[in-house]
Amino acid sequence: MTEHLLHERDGAVLTLRLNRPDKKNALTGAMYTSMAEGLRAAATDDSIRAVMIAGGSDFTAGNDLADFAKAGSGGPRPGAAFEFLQAIRVFPKPVVAGVRGVAIGIGTTMLLHCDAVVTARDAKLQMPFARLGLVPEGGSSVLLARRVGQARASWWLLSGEAFSGATAAEAGLALESVDDGAVEATARRYADQLAALPPGAVAESKRLLREPLMPMLEAAMDAERVAFSARLQTPEAQAIFASFFAKKAG
Repeated sequence: MTEHLLHERDGAVLTLRLNRPDKKNALTGAMYTSMAEGLRAAATDDSIRAVMIAGGSDFTAGNDLADFAKAGSGGPRPGAAFEFLQAIRVFPKPVVAGVRGVAIGIGTTMLLHCDAVVTARDAKLQMPFARLGLVPEGGSSVLLARRVGQARASWWLLSGEAFSGATAAEAGLALESVDDGAVEATARRYADQLAALPPGAVAESKRLLREPLMPMLEAAMDAERVAFSARLQTPEAQAIFASFFAKKAG
């Protein structure tokens, strides 16, 4: 448990709430670890039938760039992020996400592993990996095109261009797009609906839906992890991080 991730239990639904509002919920290693631990514990707790992931006024600004810079200059590699992605990939129960504000990088790619996503119409989603000198992660190199089509996936991943929550829903990345103030209530309604169903049937249905993709997804995520870790070490990426922090300091 970390103070930046709250575990909120209400009935059969566990909410993992990102709680670092001063940094727009930018994710640290401790937050990733706590999310992974929360998912693993929920997977074996029969009283939990669905998990909801939420933030506050922002979903998440993605990985804390300071951690990326440290990893690229000889610091710890971003293993905790990959641990979380593995945990959500294999999680057997329904996962619902409520997205408000910004959802950057892994804040968008993790949605590909959720079973229902609700976005605020004016939410800002973005996968700026190439802009940071990096590559896609979270299986997005294969999952995104299956969800939104090859043309959109290629553009969003290569250009790093931001798009709205309304566009995410229109493209099929989200199930529904609503007013900002209605996001959590709508997401919770979906979570409650799934939690009320026979749990064995829901888990088996989720397995059948995802199992055909698993070999390809495992291979893609392994390849992404190797490429992502290597890109962090490149002068190109390190120069981008240094420029970012120089501008921030100025």
